[in-house]
Order: sequence, then structure tokens, then C-alpha cells
Amino acid sequence: MKPTGGSSVAAMVAPPSKSVTGSLGRRPALPRAEGPAALERYVIPNLRNACRILKLLAERPDGLKASELSRSLAIPVTTTLRIMATLQIAGYARKVENRFALGPVLIHLGAASLAGTEIRAAAIPILQALTARTEETSHLAVPCDDRALIVAVQDGPHPLRAASRPGFLAPLDCSSTGKTFLAFMDHDRVEEILRQIQAVRRPIRTGDAVAGIRREAERTRRRGFGLDDEEFAPGVRCLAAPVFSADHACIAAIGVTAAAVRFPRGRIPEMAAAVTAAAGELSRQLGCNDPRDGVRPRDR
Repeated sequence: MKPTGGSSVAAMVAPPSKSVTGSLGRRPALPRAEGPAALERYVIPNLRNACRILKLLAERPDGLKASELSRSLAIPVTTTLRIMATLQIAGYARKVENRFALGPVLIHLGAASLAGTEIRAAAIPILQALTARTEETSHLAVPCDDRALIVAVQDGPHPLRAASRPGFLAPLDCSSTGKTFLAFMDHDRVEEILRQIQAVRRPIRTGDAVAGIRREAERTRRRGFGLDDEEFAPGVRCLAAPVFSADHACIAAIGVTAAAVRFPRGRIPEMAAAVTAAAGELSRQLGCNDPRDGVRPRDR
């Protein structure tokens, strides 16, 4: 596509009918509350669409055609092309033949984001100690929309490693960190995610799948850790425990991943003790005086 005048950032939004400062020269007041509902009226629709496109491209390393982006996200093709032209110029996207993929600028932004994450900095020495104790690869994850985002990894000593790398997005229903987030997530958010799972998986026994996810979340909450028992990848077992903030909200998870031959079910109590201790230490550093309060059963 040959970019026209719409290949600038201004092309992503409709021109305002008045100056942004208003007729009296004052900027519009920002919302007092910062919740999603309060901010919704300030959303720029095509900027939101650009964010949706970037998230979708992150899941498709081979790239997508403009028509595929348009169809998947229900955005008009012409709007999609204008957004992609803007993202290309800014370096957020690149075009290989007739497919769009993430651009090189995002590598720098991602690295800067991870480096500046306070929780990641605090977790690094804890992950190092956990790996030294278990001799397996450990990792830190944080919630990211409907996935678990790996933000730090401490490799174990074994040459064959099974862990994902920083930047990987793991599903919530079959990864140990994802199960941990589901177990300690707000009830309404859990129900929203379950509806999404039903929509994606229908019509293959979604009722049974959702019921199983609810049972696993309750089991995870009771015992204080999530277990991926070769569900995400055959031959790989992973165990994770929640990290709590000062107000006892689950804001991250620490986990250990290993080949099932080195991490048989008989090692689950040992691994659970090591991982929950590491997660508890990070929770205390983040201001949670008694991390056990977060794992006790509560009304949802």
C-alpha cells in the first residue's frame, strides 16, 4: 500500500470539531477516577484498535495479512491499512511480502519495560536462590490481560531446559502461573475469562472444560500453588505459587519448570515448599507481612 496523508498518527483519529484546549483556552479536565469505566469516554478508538492489532501480532510470529487482521478484529480493511501504515512508519510494525509482523522498536520498549519493573528487580536474587535450591529453571510471571506474562527467567544447570523465555505469554487454564492467577483473581474477572474460553473452544465440551477449570482453581487456592502436570507441554511439569502485594492482591507468581523425568510427582511436596517459600519472601519484600493470608480460602 502506498501511504497517503493518512500515514501519520493523526490519521488514526477523527479530526476534532474544536481545538483541544476548548473555546476558553483550557484543557479538558481529566477524570478523577482512574478505573476503566471512568476513562472510557477518553478512549481514542483507532489508537485502541492499534493496540489490539499489536497484541494479535504478538501471538502470530509468522505475521498476518491486512485482511486477516481486519477479519479477526472486526476493523474495516481501509482503517486497518491506515493503522498499519502509521505503525510501520513509527517502527512498531514491519511488512514482509504481504504480511505484517511486530517491528524492531518493540524490542527496545520491551527490554526497557522489563528492566524498569520493580518487582522483577526484587525477584532476580530470589529466583537465583530458588534455582540453586532446586537445580531447575525458575521464573517470574505477572498477569497480562488473559495470559500470564513471563518477565524473568533464571536458568538451571541442565543443558536441556524446558522453560519459556521472558516475553512469553502462557494461557491461564493450563500453565502453573496461569492457574495461580485464576485461583486468586477477582471473581468477576474469572467469569469473564471463562466466557472467553467457552467462546474459543465451543462446541467441544465447553461445559466440562469450564467446570474443570473452576475445580482446579479451588484446588490451587486451597493448597497454595498451581500445578501444570504436563498439560501445557508433554514431558514438562511446572509448579508456581502466588506473590502478594501489601493489600494481599495476587500481583505475580514464581514458578519452577523441569522435565518430568527430573520432576516426578514424588517431588511435588519438595518443589512446593521451595517455590512457596520463594514467593512468600518476595511478597514480604513487597509489603505483605503475612503471605499466608492470601492463600487462605475466602468467599468469592
